[in-house]
Amino acid sequence: MKAKDPKASASVVQLKARLSEYLRRVKAGNEVTVTERGLPIARIVPLDADQRRASRAERLIRAGVLRPGRPGGVRKSLLVPPKGKPLGILDALLANREEDDR
Repeated sequence: MKAKDPKASASVVQLKARLSEYLRRVKAGNEVTVTERGLPIARIVPLDADQRRASRAERLIRAGVLRPGRPGGVRKSLLVPPKGKPLGILDALLANREEDDR
């Protein structure tokens, strides 16, 4: 691999032995062609600027792993406290037990 070669190539064995070196070249904007028995089998190319800047959430959304929330955020009904006398934890537990005993 030459120092300033924008389109370097590396065999699978070379790539495994010096992966960090090749990845540094890719980060610098170069392309690496991976060969097996002298035949090209893959290319490692740098991400474009938008992909590098994308947040983790944006990448997960694009991959279909994460669904974005609804526009407008949380439903208003969830922000309003329930009607009636507020119960403490103990009161709520005792009320729940009374309901279960019925």
